[in-house]
Amino acid sequence: MVGRRAQSELEGRAARCVGARAARAARRARLRLARLAARLVRRRRSRAAGRGAARGGLPARADVRRRGGAEVLRRSGGTAAAGSRLPPARKRLRGSRAPVLSGHARGGDAALSAPAVELAGLSRDYGARTALAPLSLAIGAGELVGLLGPNGSGKSTLLRMLVGLVRPTAGAARVAGVALRGDGLAVRRVASFAPGEIALYGELSARAHLDWLLRGRAREAYARAHSLAERLGLPLGARVRSFSHGMKRQLLLAAALAPDVPVRLLDEPTEGLDPTKRGEVLALLREDRAAGRTLVLSSHHLGEVDAVCTRLLFLSAGKLVADEDARALERRASALLRLRFPAGVGAERVAGELARAGLAPSRTWQVAGEDGQVWASCRLEAGDPRAAFARLATAELPAPTAVQHGRLSLAELYHE
Repeated sequence: MVGRRAQSELEGRAARCVGARAARAARRARLRLARLAARLVRRRRSRAAGRGAARGGLPARADVRRRGGAEVLRRSGGTAAAGSRLPPARKRLRGSRAPVLSGHARGGDAALSAPAVELAGLSRDYGARTALAPLSLAIGAGELVGLLGPNGSGKSTLLRMLVGLVRPTAGAARVAGVALRGDGLAVRRVASFAPGEIALYGELSARAHLDWLLRGRAREAYARAHSLAERLGLPLGARVRSFSHGMKRQLLLAAALAPDVPVRLLDEPTEGLDPTKRGEVLALLREDRAAGRTLVLSSHHLGEVDAVCTRLLFLSAGKLVADEDARALERRASALLRLRFPAGVGAERVAGELARAGLAPSRTWQVAGEDGQVWASCRLEAGDPRAAFARLATAELPAPTAVQHGRLSLAELYHE
């Protein structure tokens, strides 16, 4: 009886040992699977970080934790800023080289006399479509340059190439004396960038998001960004998800204007802002230029930038169609007179009567009908509209309902 009981107990212990070993083996298998899954997640985040760079340098993941009552951003993933680590997908790009400009030394005193931005045949193709035709130009230190053109003209493509977010198909570039190579990390140490697209993390506060955008910059940049955001009326403690489109635009601008770098590249900095905020932003740009920095900004609204820019570059279908300073544009605008006549007059009658009155007979009047109204546009010889008004009085036409002088629309500028 005792022998059977002992045998039964031994068999039970053996079964429990086998079960324990099986449980341990199952736990080890689950642990291996968990490690494999974590490795896959990290790999996906690294790839997402590379894609996030092309969308404007946003993090692959960002968490917020509390420490001593203050918000501290725990960073992981993301686009490389000055001093930050690159994910594997971007490390491979850093070692590759773009064509190099000759003639200027990198850094040192030689770079001080070099242009702030220099392009030599820089271009970008997407398959058979040319986003930017080969472009060669130089922008001097301290200039405030406006890139103007309709949507799809190549403005954003050019700015993204200058900071390494888009690889050029051909050509070379220097920014603040630094050659554009690989992923553009060296350029981003001497230039700041405000992307045109808005893709922010809504769960972060404005203060935390500014700190993340400025990672790797000097500590003074953080305080300046907070000051600029407060000047623009942004609540730093509020979550970004509560911000309007214009407020998010201003948050990106505050981050771009904060670092102490010689060059700033701003893609549509006034897009989505009301007139009052546009004025405040343009005032900030004037102040930044007065401090000796070079600014290049894009827009498709001529009236917003011609008042602050010292030079205007006009792009159309990826090609540079005009390069003018602000004074030359003002002279062109002063030579243009536009008249609007009421509906029912007829475009042919307006053209004939104005020609008979002798208004700029050596020039061709452009007459277009719109909603029954007729617009007539004429180039003045001396830029003084008073003689034209005297001749207009002799024409057998009703009084114009609108008269414009000294202003050029973007479409008129391209046409002229």
